[in-house]
Amino acid sequence: MGGTHRGELLAISDLHVAYEENRAIVERLRPGSEDDWLIVAGDVGEVFSEIEETLGLLSERFAKVIWSPGNHELWTHPKDPLEARGVARYEALVEMCRAKGIVTPEDPYPLWEGIGGPLTIAPLFLLYDYTFRLDGITTKEAALAHAHDAGVVCTDEHFLHPDPYPTRDAWCRARVAETEAKLAACDPTVQTVLINHWPLTRLPTRVLRYPDFALWCGTELTADWHVRFRAATVVYGHLHIPRTTVEDGVTFREVSVGYPREWKAHGLLPEDPLRRVLPVPVP
Repeated sequence: MGGTHRGELLAISDLHVAYEENRAIVERLRPGSEDDWLIVAGDVGEVFSEIEETLGLLSERFAKVIWSPGNHELWTHPKDPLEARGVARYEALVEMCRAKGIVTPEDPYPLWEGIGGPLTIAPLFLLYDYTFRLDGITTKEAALAHAHDAGVVCTDEHFLHPDPYPTRDAWCRARVAETEAKLAACDPTVQTVLINHWPLTRLPTRVLRYPDFALWCGTELTADWHVRFRAATVVYGHLHIPRTTVEDGVTFREVSVGYPREWKAHGLLPEDPLRRVLPVPVP
């Protein structure tokens, strides 16, 4: 199927360019052909100017760049001259991407017509709502208390502001409702590639070294989206555990680079860190 162009659909996430070693990785990222598209599934960095510079560089190299925000892009970091919070910061990021021709979750979903196509490429921005709780813990409050007692607290609690929403989970629910309607309006005869920084299902978080961290990793509201919205593959990051799994016959790809201490310690980073999404690799 497909074949209007012969490029590949590639993906990467969690570039964390505040680290010099990771900036060196970005510098060597190159497409294999002039038709290659690149998915960037969040956590480019924390400072607006560094995010802009990195995405701008990638947009010059690849035929199309598709971006979904991660939690780090949404931080209002004390080192960042841009003091916008919450929705205002997200909107500033979207406008910056649009100026560079980068596809965001607020834009029409592009149609991939290359190898493996046609497919609707859907970048999502959904956040999390603290429903990925440890077994037996039934409320957000109890789950957060358990995480605090375990010494596992995401930095989002300090830097990721939900303004004008009262809480991050309220912002998440609004994003889920808006995105669900947008996906439901897509052509039902075309499969999708769903892209979200946070995993769409709970399963990937079962291997976390610190299980309490799952609270900041997604929402149960999207547990069946890979089936409902006809996903050929799902691309995500955030966990810093790059791997390929299958749920309900759908391929899930975690495409993160992660922090230097992680990829250096485990020797996980290949010479070329780009992950091929299409054609779909065999798990």
